[in-house]
Amino acid sequence: MSNMKLTAAPVSAQPSFFGQLRHKLPKDTGIFVVMVVMALIFEMAGWYVRDQSFLLNTNRLVLIVLQIAIIGIIAVGVTQVIITTGIDLSSGSVIALAAVVAASLAQTSDSMSPMFPALVNLPAIIPFCAGIGVGLICGFINGVLVTRTGIPSFIATLGMMVSARGLAQYYTQGNPVSFLSDSFSAIGQGAMPVIIFFAIAALFHTALKYTRYGKYIYAIGSNMISAKVSGINVNKYLLLVYTIAGALAGLAGVVLAARVSSGQSSMGMSYELDAITAAVIGGSSLMGGVGRITGTLIGAVILGLIKSGFTFIGVDAYVQDIIKGIIIVSAVAIDMRRNRKKR
Repeated sequence: MSNMKLTAAPVSAQPSFFGQLRHKLPKDTGIFVVMVVMALIFEMAGWYVRDQSFLLNTNRLVLIVLQIAIIGIIAVGVTQVIITTGIDLSSGSVIALAAVVAASLAQTSDSMSPMFPALVNLPAIIPFCAGIGVGLICGFINGVLVTRTGIPSFIATLGMMVSARGLAQYYTQGNPVSFLSDSFSAIGQGAMPVIIFFAIAALFHTALKYTRYGKYIYAIGSNMISAKVSGINVNKYLLLVYTIAGALAGLAGVVLAARVSSGQSSMGMSYELDAITAAVIGGSSLMGGVGRITGTLIGAVILGLIKSGFTFIGVDAYVQDIIKGIIIVSAVAIDMRRNRKKR
């Protein structure tokens, strides 16, 4: 008989207590802890710098929530685009275009020079739907450019960003559109923007987690070729994703115009960057296939805390932009490192 050496099967290492705990906790726990720590830091800094509370001021909290509501609405759409490995740079300009179109149809007879004298005092539902429709059309064009021509989403939405802003300026000739009806302005007053934001977030959280739409979107972002081979109509769902993102940008434009009771072609400047930042901070991967609406919501809150917190303690606005840029780059670097570890 030949001598045979018996080797014991390797014993798999048991995960540590903290490793087990990490797997049991919700996936957004880490970013939620970051949000809480950041809020506490600003609270302590407020007492140190200004001898005032940062979090317990009702007016400040309302302002933070209203800020994140507008950004959050478009971030929900941007998150879905990012999940498919795309990017949408047109959101801010689409907000401006939707806002001026909606405002032009929401003017009252009190206006000295209404844009459409024969269309004053219209029911609020008409400018509301018109603004969303404008965003939907812009998103649809983005989707067609990406799916039918093969143009990278970065270039397609960059073109829309420039064109939509120019169209908004041409439409208004650079003048603000004011004297809006009370029924239309009510859409952006009080808690209504926040209610709209949470309703949109809940709707698409459910859609991404429990429906075929969500399953296919994640499959496309994870591996587009495999998604095609498995029978998914990739172009159809990409077109749908960009159309939804445009419609949500249109909705954000309507809410913003209603909130300030005016439509201006300068609205929404850099909002697309804030939406992308919120999504990336919330865990969406620019490599595609990863992203959650709950994470984006927390990312939007963190962004609101940063803006309001730095303003509260007296940090210069230009320095705030520098810090925001550092946060964006850091979040992307962390995401890329995490993806390399998975390979």
